[in-house]
Amino acid sequence: MMYFWLFVSVATVSLFLTAALRRYAMARSIIDVPNARSSHSIPTPRGGGVSIVVAFLLTLALLGQLGLVPLEYAVALGGAGALVAIVGFMDDHGHIAARWRLLGHFSAAVWALLWLKGLAPLRLFGVSFDLSWLGHVLAAFYLVWILNLYNFMDGIDGIASVEALLACLSASLLYVLTGFTDLVWPPLMLAAAVLGFLFWNFPPAKIFMGDAGSGFLGIALGVISLQVAWVSQDLFWAWLILLGVFIVDATVTLLRRLIRGDKVYEAHRSHAYQFASRQYGRHLPVTLAVAAINLFWLLPLAACVVLWQLDGALALIVAYVPLVLLAHRFHAGGLESA
Repeated sequence: MMYFWLFVSVATVSLFLTAALRRYAMARSIIDVPNARSSHSIPTPRGGGVSIVVAFLLTLALLGQLGLVPLEYAVALGGAGALVAIVGFMDDHGHIAARWRLLGHFSAAVWALLWLKGLAPLRLFGVSFDLSWLGHVLAAFYLVWILNLYNFMDGIDGIASVEALLACLSASLLYVLTGFTDLVWPPLMLAAAVLGFLFWNFPPAKIFMGDAGSGFLGIALGVISLQVAWVSQDLFWAWLILLGVFIVDATVTLLRRLIRGDKVYEAHRSHAYQFASRQYGRHLPVTLAVAAINLFWLLPLAACVVLWQLDGALALIVAYVPLVLLAHRFHAGGLESA
């Protein structure tokens, strides 16, 4: 029962805080005006993702005080998330050079890894690998990539919110089914914070998330997935599977643009989901398609890993291959005239 009431409370706080941020953004003209690189056509307030940050961090502090989340975990997650959110908030209100944003992102990643004791040994096709310091370096790049791909993928109404909501709820379900109920608080409360915001962000969006919110979600999901790797390798693989839509689209797009020699740090509209939204003329079908892929393809495969001991790496390949083909079908990373 405590799960239910706290979930409702966090979602409600996020809901009303987003409404307040929307009024603030409109009063201060913090508006995302459409341009040639935009996927929307109507000027829309931005920065609403701060509600997710505030609602979740306040709840995380409470959970830490109650002893429901270990201190090291709470400090890692809260500190890294707050730093990324601050960098994103500053960028939302005035451009920050890419090198300084990247410095902030790596600082947040290092902070989290220091408290989490780095990357846990990984099991790959039945063989366990302890990568030592190399693993910690790879984990830092993993965190920075996850938070940046979340920025990249937050380009149409509701897509980043739906992805985070379903990934967190799916992971929470798998935690419960495998008996790790003591770990369920962070992903479940993050889902609640996102749900309150999604009321305003669902297509057609009345407010956008902004870099503060999308970057925060990326680093939070990354930290949560790395933390659980110390407890269950299967759950770590499950997280990678559950985040597959974003990981595949962003990675395929980046690789194709790199190969073509594009300036990858410049804004663009060449992700698969952006091509799809233009093809269908609306954001809603694409956002709903992402939800369906998560529920009916990725969640069952993640469940096979944690409940029926399907090899995590094998399941990841099985999960990603159709997503890569789908990304190719919608020209991920292709020329925007495609």
